[in-house]
Amino acid sequence: MTDAMKIVPQTSDVETGVGDASAVAEALAKSLADTYRLVFKTHACHWNVEGPLFYSIHNLTEAQYTDMFTAADEIAERVRALGKLAPSALDEIIEHSVVKDQKSPASAQEMVEGLASDHETVAKRMHKAIELAEDESDPVTADLLTARSAFHESAAWMLRATAK
Repeated sequence: MTDAMKIVPQTSDVETGVGDASAVAEALAKSLADTYRLVFKTHACHWNVEGPLFYSIHNLTEAQYTDMFTAADEIAERVRALGKLAPSALDEIIEHSVVKDQKSPASAQEMVEGLASDHETVAKRMHKAIELAEDESDPVTADLLTARSAFHESAAWMLRATAK
């Protein structure tokens, strides 16, 4: 049993017909970093929002961070299916994400507008990753990221509508 605990994960080559699996996995790792960072930022809004729209923003952000937390696992597992290692350090997540921290303290308006902007930025970045996946004959990753991009576009719309 002790030897089983000493196994260190490694990258591997996969032969599923994906062209440059490393490039696709790198794009996925960035999507994972964005997702994970946005989970935290959304959670922070959920915890700290106050005001007349507390209940609706609190519930909206809970639904969004719950969805993204599940998605992070799906994205990481796709990276592994491509034979690469998923990010394993918070420094990697921070370094590779386009999502930045919200200044604190922030008003409900600032938090919601910031989240909406982040969702739009993440969706745009995912669009580029979708193109890469398609160019590398990886419809599985393209489909996964298309669904995730649709979520981020919808989340941005809901947050923008709330901020009006």
